[in-house]
Amino acid sequence: MKKRGSNHPTISNSSVHPSASPPSPALSRRRFLGFAAAAWATTNIVPARVLGADGQTPPSGRLSLAGVGVGGVGFPQLQDFEKAGFNIVALCDVDDVYAKKAFDKWPQARRYRDYREMLRAEGDKIDAVHVATPDHTHALVTLAVLRRGKHVCCVKPLTRTIHESRVIVEAARKAGVATQVTAQPNTSETACRTCELIQAGAIGAVREVHVWSNRPLWPQGMQRPPGEDAVPDTFDWKMWLGPAPQRPFKDKWPDGSYALDQVKAAGKKGPSVKAVYHPWNFRGWWDFGTGALGDMGCHYLNTPFRALKLAHPTRVQASATQVFAETAPLAAVVTYDFPARGEMPPLRLIWYDGGLKPPALGDFEGRPPDGGALYIGDEGKMLGTTVLPGSRATKFESLPKTLPRRGGTWAEWFEACKGGEPAGCNFNWAGPLTETVLLGNIAIRTGKRLEWDAAQMKFTNDEPANALVKESYQNGWSLDPA
Repeated sequence: MKKRGSNHPTISNSSVHPSASPPSPALSRRRFLGFAAAAWATTNIVPARVLGADGQTPPSGRLSLAGVGVGGVGFPQLQDFEKAGFNIVALCDVDDVYAKKAFDKWPQARRYRDYREMLRAEGDKIDAVHVATPDHTHALVTLAVLRRGKHVCCVKPLTRTIHESRVIVEAARKAGVATQVTAQPNTSETACRTCELIQAGAIGAVREVHVWSNRPLWPQGMQRPPGEDAVPDTFDWKMWLGPAPQRPFKDKWPDGSYALDQVKAAGKKGPSVKAVYHPWNFRGWWDFGTGALGDMGCHYLNTPFRALKLAHPTRVQASATQVFAETAPLAAVVTYDFPARGEMPPLRLIWYDGGLKPPALGDFEGRPPDGGALYIGDEGKMLGTTVLPGSRATKFESLPKTLPRRGGTWAEWFEACKGGEPAGCNFNWAGPLTETVLLGNIAIRTGKRLEWDAAQMKFTNDEPANALVKESYQNGWSLDPA
């Protein structure tokens, strides 16, 4: 498969993670925006035009895909990509046990532990790479892929820091390849209808949005456990740590620990319940993850960003339960202020996690969803595509559909890799979305009201907070080319 854009020089052990370069921000903002939780599970359908007569992608249309981080969410997402038309040819993971399901499903795929070795060995054998590693290595792996001119899809959030996001978006632009982030689709039926209703004035000018999630479902708000455990032969702890500060390997929380009680209370079961860092529980540690906001923010903010034509907030502040040096809090509320956009007035967006929800949900009948977005306008309110008051809903029920509905995360990226339209959450779009999420985490960690200058990539009223915009890499890793 011929790639759009030229190949880029190989890099050494300072490699970084793959992406693709979409259209200009203005174009993607006009044409691709929105998402909906309900549609996430139901709209990832490969369009008929890319399938054969029997509903299967013809062999001539398949693209070669490599996966980095193939346990956890990597495994089911690779299965979705295979259904969309990709041929899985290489698998890379630092944990042989966690990756076993993927190794068993695709026995013909070549196996690696080090993504740099995989990229060197595979060369022109692969067209695209799926990155599903923990947040702290997204940028490393993605940039390495982009510099080799490969198409790339990265699980959300795109990066762990704002600086990483800027580096990746620029690298994707230069690479000229197809990129995607696995946020809930902003081109689904529900997402598009939300945008059409908002932009048609179904609830008047929107000045406030409330967004919430039931995360975390993993331990947060605690100290690092004491002691050290033996590293299994099947797991490369050094490679997993990557650019994060060194720390002893710790496999399991002791019975009766506060962190273990948290995951049990959340109803989580399975082998990762007692895990301290890997798998799954990396999300609560600032060195490796981005907390509840980082995990779900790109999902639930995607449609509001499209519907309300958002980009960068100018102010962010947060309140939270106790914030520890190393872990995200049990619950937080983050308030963002966005400037006016054309005829749209200034907007306040409020995020809730840890079981907190906006009080205004009580105006809607039934049990509120575990996560979503509530829009407050001058003339009414909207939850999903449900408009209140009823008189406003009736007035707009025959509103025509004007936005293109697309096939979802997997199909969109496959089409983009084949030379079609950019995916809905391409890196140009996902960059500002990810940065907004990460700004909220900095507000949580500092406990201060922060004024943000996106053009300068700095806070104008708090110099210590700027240290969290670009955090240092450890252990010899770098985003710079070798």
